[in-house]
Amino acid sequence: MGLLTNRVDRSEIKPGDHIYTYRAVFAYSHHGIFVGGSKVVHFTRVEGSSDAANEISGISSSCPIFPDCGFRLPNSGVVLSCLNCFLRNGSLYSFEYGVSPSVFLSKVRGGTCTTAVSDPPEMVIHRAMHLLQNGFGNYDVFQNNCEDFALYCKTGLLTLDRLGVGRSGQASSVVGAPLAALLSSPLKFLIPSPVGMATVTAGMYCMSRYATDIGVRSDVIKVAVEDLAVNLGWGRSNEGAIVEHDDSIHLLDR
Repeated sequence: MGLLTNRVDRSEIKPGDHIYTYRAVFAYSHHGIFVGGSKVVHFTRVEGSSDAANEISGISSSCPIFPDCGFRLPNSGVVLSCLNCFLRNGSLYSFEYGVSPSVFLSKVRGGTCTTAVSDPPEMVIHRAMHLLQNGFGNYDVFQNNCEDFALYCKTGLLTLDRLGVGRSGQASSVVGAPLAALLSSPLKFLIPSPVGMATVTAGMYCMSRYATDIGVRSDVIKVAVEDLAVNLGWGRSNEGAIVEHDDSIHLLDR
C-alpha cells in the first residue's frame, strides 16, 4: 500500500483485517471486518424491512454462492456477507493501523488509516462475531457508522464524548473540510496569495483530521465487547462495566 491508495488484491487480505470499498463513484466508503472464508462482518443502517436493509448494505438475499450471505438478527445493522456482495463489484482496500503521524497527515482523504494500533486478529474476529449476535446499537453517520464499527472491532476503543464526532475518519473529514475553510477565512487578508490560502486551508484540514484520530484522542476508553451494551446505554448493570485498558481490566463505577 502506498501514500495514494490502499488498494489490495483479495489474496493479500487476512482474517481480522479491516477492509473497505467505495460507493457512489467514490462519494463515500463502506467498511467491514474480513473474518475469513470469504466472509465480511459489517454495520449498516436498518430501515424498515429486511429487504430494505439488505438493499442498503448491498447484500443479495439470494446469493448464488453462500446461503448464509446476508445473515443478521432482527433490527440489527450488523450483517454477515460474502466478500463479493460486500464489494458490489467495487475495488478492495485495506485500512492501515499504527501509521506514523507524518503518513497519517499525508493522506488526502480520511477513513483510510489511523495511528492507533490494532489488537491481535483473533480478538478482532471475536468482537466482530460477538456483535453479529448482539448488535452494535443504532446507526449514526457521524457517531456510529460502519467505519466506527470496524475501528472498534480492531481496537476496542470507544469515545467518551457521544455528542461529538465518533471514531470515524471519514466523518471527521466531512466536518474538518468546512471547519478548516471557516478557520482560515479570517487569514485571507493576511495571506493574499490564493496558493498560500489553499496551503493554509489544507493544513488546517489535515490537522483537524489528526486531532480526531482515535490514536491521539484522550477521550477514548478500551471496552470489552461483552460489556459494550452497558457502556453505550443499551443495558443496565448494578456491578458496573468492565473496561479493558492498557492490557488490564478495570471496573468502572456506574
